Amino acid sequence: MIQPPYLKQGDRVAIVATARKVSAAEVASTLRLLASWGLQPVVPDGLYDADHQYAGTDQHRAALLQQCLDDPSIRAIVCARGGYGTVRIVDRLDFSTFARQPKWIVGYSDVTVLHSHIRRNLGIQTLHATMPLNIPADAVKKAYLSTSSLRQALFGEPLEYAIPAHRLNRQGCALGPVVGGNLSILYSLCGSPSDIDTDGCILFIEDLDEYLYHVDRMMQNLRRCGKLKGLQGLLVGALTDMHDNTIPYGRTVEEIVSDAVADYDYPVCFSAPFGHIGTNNCALPLGKEARLNVSPSGCTLSLAV
Repeated sequence: MIQPPYLKQGDRVAIVATARKVSAAEVASTLRLLASWGLQPVVPDGLYDADHQYAGTDQHRAALLQQCLDDPSIRAIVCARGGYGTVRIVDRLDFSTFARQPKWIVGYSDVTVLHSHIRRNLGIQTLHATMPLNIPADAVKKAYLSTSSLRQALFGEPLEYAIPAHRLNRQGCALGPVVGGNLSILYSLCGSPSDIDTDGCILFIEDLDEYLYHVDRMMQNLRRCGKLKGLQGLLVGALTDMHDNTIPYGRTVEEIVSDAVADYDYPVCFSAPFGHIGTNNCALPLGKEARLNVSPSGCTLSLAV
């Protein structure tokens, strides 16, 4: 995997909106935070445009992202928020300049479209991490896990996470690149040019606001597509605010995931600190080689520089 250059003082970092619309007030704390790190935040003209739910038309959102992909002075691109809409613009993008001059693409949730597409087609690392919508106003003064780990990842500092034990964890050691992101997005990309390749990798999944039976549907689809067979390990992040029907599904969301990988013998780690968990959403470089150790006392995930 190709690793974009780490950031240094004075580098320019652009904010883009690939999905739902965003306001200046929602981005303000991120601009202050980036400046406090010695970076130069860049707000492209038209960032705050709106087209119903979207941050402007498909053409507009694609054009702003394309501008930042092609600008050699921009060293990282931070997606302002998720929602829905990135899949509508990914096929409009020309990644040829980006492929020659890689830069960090940062975000999570709906941004999984970019993470998966870039890995499959370009083999370039990206960064699953918090976004401006989730960065509090006091982030400059307070060291939140989400923002401190984002800074570490962007500036090339080693990342190591200690994760508490979970009753459904499966012990073992895994070594391989971390891939994945939002489960619903990964499911929706199956069979497309942005479909994820998981063989030999540590697969990471997280999700929000889904019905339990739908989580089972998505996990069974990944299983039938062969996405769960050749893994080195499974890293399960936050599965937040799940719903059930009037007639209960009968299993927890963690049990649903565990059941889907019951036929395989690689290590599985639950409750990893990544996903829709606010300021506890830690940065996770995707495509980077990682070591996952799962023991009775808990898990460690180490990502070297």
